[in-house]
Amino acid sequence: FPAYRGFMLLISAGMLLATWLLLKKTRIGLIIQAALTHPAMVSALGHNVPRVFTIVFAGGSLLAGLAGVIAGNYLTTESSMADAMGPIVFVVVIFGGLGSLAGCFIASILMGMVQTFSVVMDFSVADMVKPLGVALASNNLLGEILTIPVSRIGPLVPYVLLILILLFRPRGLLGTRET
Repeated sequence: FPAYRGFMLLISAGMLLATWLLLKKTRIGLIIQAALTHPAMVSALGHNVPRVFTIVFAGGSLLAGLAGVIAGNYLTTESSMADAMGPIVFVVVIFGGLGSLAGCFIASILMGMVQTFSVVMDFSVADMVKPLGVALASNNLLGEILTIPVSRIGPLVPYVLLILILLFRPRGLLGTRET
């Protein structure tokens, strides 16, 4: 286990802990949460809501910049990184639940595991159901799709999971329902 990966893990865990503590245990965190759900009331209490949102955006940009600086030394940094990482970040946020930091953390771990395992799987859905006595013929479109090895469609798996989570749990893993 390389030392720099351990350093990245410690820094990211520290960033997560600091963000959680800021949002849950401080007065500014309470104001941020209230401004998201009841901006008129927060404004009536004397807080500048647009300024709060600007500070939140600046803090998020600071965290993203810190993560980019730390991970940029380990990963290959290129101009098209946003094209590759942006959609996955979107999937993780929706999968975890909007407004849920813990949900996004769990979703990111699950997505990483699903993507890693789907790349190394060398069997298809048809191979998985064969022991159950279900034989899928590859002479029709569905049969052809189900005989494709999972490793070849690995990059699509997070998007399939996104569709499933939107169908069966639209608020995400730990998201709360708006009332």
